[in-house]
Amino acid sequence: MPQFPAGQTLLIDADDTLWENNIYFERAIAAFISYLDHQEYSPAQVRQTLNAVERETILAHGYGLSSFTRSLVECFKRLSAEPVTDARRERVLGFARAISEQEIELLPGVEATLAELAMRHRLILMTKGNQAEQADKLARSGLACHFSAVEIVAEKDPVTYRDVMVRCELAPHTSWMIGNSPKSDINPALAAGLHAVFLFHKDTWVLEHAEVAVPPLGQHLIELDAFAKLCDIF
Repeated sequence: MPQFPAGQTLLIDADDTLWENNIYFERAIAAFISYLDHQEYSPAQVRQTLNAVERETILAHGYGLSSFTRSLVECFKRLSAEPVTDARRERVLGFARAISEQEIELLPGVEATLAELAMRHRLILMTKGNQAEQADKLARSGLACHFSAVEIVAEKDPVTYRDVMVRCELAPHTSWMIGNSPKSDINPALAAGLHAVFLFHKDTWVLEHAEVAVPPLGQHLIELDAFAKLCDIF
């Protein structure tokens, strides 16, 4: 495993990299599909419809719990064989509300690893989503003290990464994006000229799935299965 000297800049994702996130949405979706109990569509087909609705909602309203809630309600309207009464709508809202009531559950080794990495490198939290929601998660996580800066962005694409590189005065040859999403953390970061570390998470959101890109010449891509293993590299 390569060893990189002190003084690197590590951009680190939040959801499903530092703490559990998607498992709570999956539980809400499972409850939603069970409650809908569609007589013609299989659970997989209902999920496909929800995925399509989520893509539409994200374009209009961005990421986050409020966007997901809109998607659940809209999907229910499209698929329910019965009128969507206030009571039924409230039941659907309850599935999403349960997510907001979850405590922050840090992934194994995260707190100790961040503390060690922060002694040798510059750490920047870079996450996408609703500004207030993500800031609240960070505050509740107890991890904010380890980061020199926080970037909460609407989308993670090459343009956004380049903007952050300029804003934070990052040198590409010593800067890394670390996260669990090929679509948002790895591929666009590589396209922007950064190195990347892909941290596999078995419950990564299906809309974040993608083939991991081949790094351009001169850039590093490292794949790990545990956050704590970052200390073996950095």
